[in-house]
Amino acid sequence: MPENLLTQVGVPQQKLYNGVPFPAVLSPNSNQPISQLPQIIKEQKTWVGSLLHQSGAILFRGFPVNSASDFNDVVEAFGYEELPYVGGAAPRTSVVGRVFTANESPPDQKIPFHHEMAQVPEYPSKLFFFCDVEPGSGGETPIVVSNVVYEKMKNKYPEFVERLEEHGLIYIRVLGEDDDPSSPIGRGWKSTFLTKDKSVAEERAAKLGMKLEWLEDGVKTVMGPIPGIKFNEERQQKIWFNSMVAAYTGWKDAKNDPVKAVTFGDGQPLPAEVVHDCLSILEDESVAIPWKKGDVLLIDNLAVLHSRKSFNPPRRVLASLCK
Repeated sequence: MPENLLTQVGVPQQKLYNGVPFPAVLSPNSNQPISQLPQIIKEQKTWVGSLLHQSGAILFRGFPVNSASDFNDVVEAFGYEELPYVGGAAPRTSVVGRVFTANESPPDQKIPFHHEMAQVPEYPSKLFFFCDVEPGSGGETPIVVSNVVYEKMKNKYPEFVERLEEHGLIYIRVLGEDDDPSSPIGRGWKSTFLTKDKSVAEERAAKLGMKLEWLEDGVKTVMGPIPGIKFNEERQQKIWFNSMVAAYTGWKDAKNDPVKAVTFGDGQPLPAEVVHDCLSILEDESVAIPWKKGDVLLIDNLAVLHSRKSFNPPRRVLASLCK
């Protein structure tokens, strides 16, 4: 560890997997003047990348990251290529540079566990979150190690996991024309496909492997079959890479019934008891560290699922996605 700049600290919520803290938490060395985080990252990129590979997530806490612009500088310092948010479900607003708001759904709603954009073929490899305004209460972003979920599900429901590996999943969602801020999946088709032209939307959907069925007041999107289990080449392990629980328990609004939002790839319905037990496993294995102003959380999207707890305002968490 570059001890002159960083110190790895413990927090009560962390878990240990094979002796490795999850997530890793890095703070400034108290014996040195606090350096700017972007500069530290540029100098220690290899070491930080190795820590991310070990742990799957890193929380940077106690650094002078005070604004969306500061956060954008941190993201830029890593040198990852930006991933445009095309095909995702969450309502979001662009803030500055590569930074936009995290899911803007109402504070009383939980956002279930998911890998970011697991329901489309092109998804980010890395996610950044930044706490601009601490929650009044609640509002944590729980995270969980994906291969642990896979192993627990495989041990408990081997036939279900076998079907999932064989058939994959189909995701079905109805989008309105414009964004619905009251819904956790309220992104309208215009902002989903970044166009007002239906033919352009169809072209962009086709590139994602998504079928569109136009309705009077919106469009029905059908994605899949798409794998529900992936093999993480970097770590040589299978991962629970899907939005099954998120869709089945959370894709609910005036246009969408969550039970119909996701099926096996052959069109057969998912067994409700298995999906809800998977949610219990996710919650049992998760880590939820309360946000502090200035926190930056880096997540390897191929190793870790995330969610959001309900909260009492204010709360402002910003995000950035990388290829």
